[in-house]
Amino acid sequence: MLVFAGLAPHPPLIVLRVSGDELRKVEKTIKSMREWAQRAALAKPDTLVFVSPHGVFLRDAEGYLGRRKLYGSFAAFGAPELAFEAENDCELAEAIAREAEKEGISVVRVDDDTLDHGIMVPLYYLREAGVEAKLVAFGISLLPFEKLFRFGKVVARVCAATQRRVALVASGDLSHRLIPGAPAGYDPQGKVFDEIIQEALSQMDVDRILNLPEDLIERAGECGLRPIIILLGALSGQKVESRIYSYEGPFGVGYLVAEFCLEGKDPQEDPPHVRLARASLEYYLRTGKIMPVPDPVPEGMEGRAGVFVSLKKHGQLRGCIGTIEPVRENIAAEIIHNAVSAGVGDPRFLPVQLDELPELEISVDVLTPPEPVASEKDLDPKRYGVIVSSKGRKGLLLPNLEGIDTVEEQIRIAKMKAGIRPDEPVKLERFEVVRYKEDPLCQ
Repeated sequence: MLVFAGLAPHPPLIVLRVSGDELRKVEKTIKSMREWAQRAALAKPDTLVFVSPHGVFLRDAEGYLGRRKLYGSFAAFGAPELAFEAENDCELAEAIAREAEKEGISVVRVDDDTLDHGIMVPLYYLREAGVEAKLVAFGISLLPFEKLFRFGKVVARVCAATQRRVALVASGDLSHRLIPGAPAGYDPQGKVFDEIIQEALSQMDVDRILNLPEDLIERAGECGLRPIIILLGALSGQKVESRIYSYEGPFGVGYLVAEFCLEGKDPQEDPPHVRLARASLEYYLRTGKIMPVPDPVPEGMEGRAGVFVSLKKHGQLRGCIGTIEPVRENIAAEIIHNAVSAGVGDPRFLPVQLDELPELEISVDVLTPPEPVASEKDLDPKRYGVIVSSKGRKGLLLPNLEGIDTVEEQIRIAKMKAGIRPDEPVKLERFEVVRYKEDPLCQ
């Protein structure tokens, strides 16, 4: 199945880490590539399918590297120590080739094992993020756009039929003619081309890209259009939400980093409580200010209740702050403030950084009013949260937490959080929650 789809630029300088002013000019792209790669890592791909304009090139057929082991290095760019080795997923590549032939699209296996920089640059960031997966390395061709689009549909169809988790990466830079002195010379239409691509991808306007004027394409001097078209073909027929991480062209070449959230799920289907919590934390990390409550207040958040916001990173708790009883005017305001507190105010953890956001899984618990209980027999750690209190100290533990299976364990941890001795008698209260969670791959 296809679990991740993205567009990545491939300037070697963002791997070689140029220094001084040159580095500052591409900081945005470097930061975006790290965030992009972390998102891909969350998808846990078994195979990375690349489409690179600098690999296999055939006029009338799509080609792919056919050796069992694939190798590459940045020796040609003065850094031979930066080298790669990967296993080729020949079985998947051959399945794609067979299916494409049924569509009248010729796909050729090339007896080569050399990874080009169009693959190695994004692969560098993927490896840095912890992605260890097999590769499939496709190049580009001069086939008509319509056939390239259909080839992308074939790739998606084959991926859907396999048990593998597949990430599809279109590698490509945009115009190479953005400024005087650019690598391919200067043409004012280069900027026009890049603006159209950004706008069309942000709106998933496929027709606009497929029908770009030939003259505009030629004058842009691009290398990413054909990989983009194959990518769009793979995404056709699915619910897709595009995410543009960044764009810049400091050296006359357009670098665009983008992701396309898929798996048949519209990101807007995430619970609105969770979307509000994520938006609040991101707003604070970018501005240092608390986000205003939306007007009108989102449906279902007009009332008042205690709210807990929990953050997890790679399955581990990263922050959890909440209010037992409401302290603000509505649930929306409670979520907004508690999301920020969970991110930067939980004393158990260092403050969350902006570049961590894509790695966070967020849940929001809306609490029912606490009610006193006579004994532990009235508790159930799967259904009820518990509040323990003694001499002004109060501790709370949410219900249905992984690893908390008994009432005794629930009370012990709640006492510990409150600084209450294990043998100290406490007043017990219970509450229930409505828990809202998100899909970590589609945010």
